[in-house]
Amino acid sequence: MSLIARDDRRPPATRIAVTSGKGGVGKTSLTVNLAVAMARLGHRVGIIDADFALGNIDVMLGLTPEDHLGAVLDGVKTVGEITLDGPSGVRVIPAGSGVRALAAIDHEKWPRLIEAIDEAGRDLDFLLFDTATGVSDNVLDLIALTDYVLVVTSFEPAAVVDAYAVIKLVTAGDAAKPIGVVVNAARDAEEGGLVFRQISLAADRFLGRTLRYEGHVLEDRSVKDSGLAQMPLVGSDVAGPASRDIRRLACRLTSARPFGAGPWPSTPAGRGPSAVAEAPQCA
Repeated sequence: MSLIARDDRRPPATRIAVTSGKGGVGKTSLTVNLAVAMARLGHRVGIIDADFALGNIDVMLGLTPEDHLGAVLDGVKTVGEITLDGPSGVRVIPAGSGVRALAAIDHEKWPRLIEAIDEAGRDLDFLLFDTATGVSDNVLDLIALTDYVLVVTSFEPAAVVDAYAVIKLVTAGDAAKPIGVVVNAARDAEEGGLVFRQISLAADRFLGRTLRYEGHVLEDRSVKDSGLAQMPLVGSDVAGPASRDIRRLACRLTSARPFGAGPWPSTPAGRGPSAVAEAPQCA
């Protein structure tokens, strides 16, 4: 059972942007499985497919939406009318696929989007934004609406460089925005730590900021298999290393949730792979 009280004094949903500079690093798969892992810890969780023109959260979960966020932005539907029930009670707000009009949200639709986001998170504990890849205005403007940014990268050099680019631009928009890094599809813990140190050193030297290391997710064939089956890995009968790592990540993030108004808990200077904070129940 969640330790978060669910009454009128309960704080609004904590918004987490899951983003990446480069495609192919497993961002959407991680978002889906992270949401399910959070829900299985007893929290109310939702996902907004924030890749508005090329959304595929519904595809990954084998869901068939009758409409998508574009209908909400057009004023035709409410968020509640398009929301889907996903695994473990996760609520899914689907986006369009191949909808050119959603590639860039104009000034007229932006207030409707903000209202839709507020409505989507009204009775949730966590609302995850699966952003589009890259650093478009849509992505950066959405990130500005969140409490925490989780940058997903891999060991591939291009992914590391692009992850730093995302961090640089987010920092330019809001130097106080807390940012965490997850190294996905790592061969081992050492590889994950190495990737984080590369990004962290650059951020410290050139941006003057400290990043949170949220850990790594080990490379695991089961992740691809679950994607092909259109089912989340977390909660399935497969108890592979990736599932374990994602559950630990979910536990760390839910344990760090601020109560009431306030920023994400600050990170001690110098935090890195050797000092990933674990709540006792996350071990």
